[in-house]
Amino acid sequence: MEIAARMSSKGQLTVPKAVRDALGIGEGDDIVFRVEGNRAVLARTPDFLSLAGSIQVPASRRNAAWDDVIRKTRAARAVTRR
Repeated sequence: MEIAARMSSKGQLTVPKAVRDALGIGEGDDIVFRVEGNRAVLARTPDFLSLAGSIQVPASRRNAAWDDVIRKTRAARAVTRR
């Protein structure tokens, strides 16, 4: 599907109804633009709460303090960058 839209003087676009319907987006939904070469891809961002439980977390990783997760991740990145 290709549908044209015109940008306003303020840099705003109206997403055509056919595109909104195809993506299932509506008022208040978050949209992401991804630039690929000389094109931009428009997508609805996922509702992260709907993803809850979709990935199994090993028991040893559950209930970890967020500060510990960040510290361990940064330490692991520092080792791999060397």
